[in-house]
Amino acid sequence: MELGVVLGQDYTASLMQASQSPVSAAPTQVQSARSALDAWVREVVAWHFDPATGSPFWLEYAKKLDFDPRERISGFDDLYLFGLFEDEWLRGGPVQRWVPRGLAGKPVFVFETGGTTGVPKTRINCEDFRIDYEIFSTTLPDEHFPRGGNWLMLGPSGPRRLRLAVEHLCQHRGGISFCVDLDPRWVIKLIKKGWSEHLQAYKDHVIDQAVTILQADHDIKCMFTTPKLLESLALRLESMGTSIRKMGITGIFSGGTEFTPQWNRFAQEELLDGAYMTPTYGNTLMGLAPSAPSGPHNNYKIAYYAPQPRAVVEVVDFDNPRKLVEYGQTGRVKLTTLTKEFFMPGFLERDEGEREPPFDRYPWDGVSGVRPFHGFASTTTVGVY
Repeated sequence: MELGVVLGQDYTASLMQASQSPVSAAPTQVQSARSALDAWVREVVAWHFDPATGSPFWLEYAKKLDFDPRERISGFDDLYLFGLFEDEWLRGGPVQRWVPRGLAGKPVFVFETGGTTGVPKTRINCEDFRIDYEIFSTTLPDEHFPRGGNWLMLGPSGPRRLRLAVEHLCQHRGGISFCVDLDPRWVIKLIKKGWSEHLQAYKDHVIDQAVTILQADHDIKCMFTTPKLLESLALRLESMGTSIRKMGITGIFSGGTEFTPQWNRFAQEELLDGAYMTPTYGNTLMGLAPSAPSGPHNNYKIAYYAPQPRAVVEVVDFDNPRKLVEYGQTGRVKLTTLTKEFFMPGFLERDEGEREPPFDRYPWDGVSGVRPFHGFASTTTVGVY
């Protein structure tokens, strides 16, 4: 099944709507999205458990099951039969065990996530990072993210997929990307050692590079950055008597640690000088979850919606990960990733938040108030970049 068929024309068209506030999804929209998800689940499971196309990991895993996933799994609700996906499965190697046989011969990227302590998790990619960001591109309003506009990528690079993904997003939209490097693992070491002067010097070093690029007359119109770096850049430009908007930037795609409503309002009122910003929630395992419109109409609350059917986010009970919490209630984020390159059913993220209802642009559940899972929060360094 082609991805465009899975997403559906109604879904693609609805992404192009520029409504200023969410409108409740019609029951027919919700049902159509769910039917598309179930069909995609069947196709992805058939691919990953077929000896001709599946990955060594899942083909070996299937030997432990008392059923054939290709026959038993008829839709998303049946994925519980696999149990929870274990974090440790992605740590260590050989990474080739994750490469599906159906992709043999294709160039393979490996991207890391985590790794601030211990061995990082790894995910293989061939085209997923490009597909994910092309889908995200359809959510960006052209009046703020002009086609052909150049981009500044101000965020973590290194072994992460973000740099290549943003670069592809820019190229997909006809522009050229300028990248500033950031190593969050070094930042974490500085924080843990209490080297505040070194931390400030490193942040200044990163912002210096961004300012230099913006002053070089490259006609940069769009930018990816994290909330903390966006604030630092805006304050630096303010000290120079200018602003992000005056430097030519009209659209900002931002994501990172703890993107709160309070900070969202602060950014809109104090930092952006009229530039448009779209908050996102994502990672190497999920892809990218765009947000519903936020602003004064909803007290700047940010609700994120996974790129279903390629990824599904559920908000589940802390003690029973098979049970969804009620809308508006708090639970742990559970992620399922469903692509031909990567199959990850039922992974408990290190985040929690509130369950949000479907709306017309994204007729499936979302999550708001994303923050570190309270069970890990005391032992996790957050706010890194």
